[in-house]
Amino acid sequence: MRMQIGRLPTQATLALALAALGAMASAQTLTPETQRYHDIYKELVEINTSHSAGDTTKAAHAMEKHLLDAGFTAADIQVIEPFPRKGNLVLRFKGNGSKQPLLLLAHIDVVEAKREDWKTDPFQLQETGGYFTARGSIDDKAMASAFVSVLSQLKKEGFKPSRDIILALTTDEERGDVESNGAKWLIANKPELLKAEFGINEGGGGELRDGKPNLHRIQVAEKIYATYELEARDAGGHSSTPTANNPIYAIAAALNRLSAYRFPVHLAEVTTGYFARSAPFAGGQLAADMRAVGSGKPDTAAIERLSAVPDYNAQLRSTCVATMVNAGHAENALPQSAKATVNCRILPQDDPDDIDRQLKQVINNDKIAVRYTNKPLRSPASPLNGDLVKTVEALTQDMWPGVPVVPAMSTGATDSSYMRNAGIPMYGVSGLFVEPSDRRTHGLDERVEIQRLYDGREFLYRLVKRLAQ
Repeated sequence: MRMQIGRLPTQATLALALAALGAMASAQTLTPETQRYHDIYKELVEINTSHSAGDTTKAAHAMEKHLLDAGFTAADIQVIEPFPRKGNLVLRFKGNGSKQPLLLLAHIDVVEAKREDWKTDPFQLQETGGYFTARGSIDDKAMASAFVSVLSQLKKEGFKPSRDIILALTTDEERGDVESNGAKWLIANKPELLKAEFGINEGGGGELRDGKPNLHRIQVAEKIYATYELEARDAGGHSSTPTANNPIYAIAAALNRLSAYRFPVHLAEVTTGYFARSAPFAGGQLAADMRAVGSGKPDTAAIERLSAVPDYNAQLRSTCVATMVNAGHAENALPQSAKATVNCRILPQDDPDDIDRQLKQVINNDKIAVRYTNKPLRSPASPLNGDLVKTVEALTQDMWPGVPVVPAMSTGATDSSYMRNAGIPMYGVSGLFVEPSDRRTHGLDERVEIQRLYDGREFLYRLVKRLAQ
């Protein structure tokens, strides 16, 4: 046989072939329930639910169909659309009433994704290299589709819960405290639909270290979300005759002062508990510094070292950061205005009014208007529910022996804040493990390991079933 040089397989060709073989092998090993979950997940991910061009009503109806196919009736499900393209799904899986209801909350909207920036179409699920890649592949369609899959399986199995299980798939979580935010709208306008003893939501999850499960976070608190607009104005004029009142310079100087400012450290029980329980899984100086914070009486040096790590710094103090700027109107004209957006994440134990006072002191310019575009909504911590924590710990040991469950505060915001303010304790826990260095939520090429996604779904199945028995 003669060798045809032009047909030699390249490394890229071999890689693609191996990936295809791996995908085929993976598909062949899926159980029927895992395959159904895959199909639900894929369908939900591939429905564009971004604010600019998406439609969460379409996604809600798609999930409604899966639930109806599983045996739920039309009377069990409502698709509520208070604003165009902003639909929410609420399902009630009736129990015998011996326990108070359990709320399962997940949002089905996603942040924007520009096709030109991504390696692949963000709204087409890619299954390559052991990962699912797409916008929403983690945040939060992994959990939303898992809940649909889990309740569908329980219904088909003839499971009889001791409590009502409420599923709420909501819209506009990614847009914050807007009127069309589904969780906010539902708890304000139809609170009877969501009233529960406690609820499960995003915000927690597992951490991998070198590819192995290291710890499993359960979110019991989250930072308070607040956004400011800073604006400086002037009469402007011709760029050939600069003045001392340039709004761009005023805003730039204020932002430089803000970049150098650090809010005071303010420790709470959830913070000290997080560092104390994480310390045994760190090493060297990091472990010592974590133990120091865990004791509640850290020295300045320990605080400084931990503050150099963005994730730990955000646990220790409130933060405010410039996220957008907009200034000027022509290249040959002095600017008439300059604006900056500053986003703050405030510790639950901090007073938002005090953060407001400190921010304005740092800006230190009475010619710069400072106003809220998104006012802070206080978010009290949820109590450490003994039965829930014990259940999560037991299931974690069953699936990932030796991995500790660590109560934690989210530095980001979730819809749990609306429920907590309505008196429903919320807990962020998912069973979904990711590598911190590969965390791509809200970023380019968002992805999740395929097997980790399936393991997370299995964890939620066992968790919901045990909590509802």
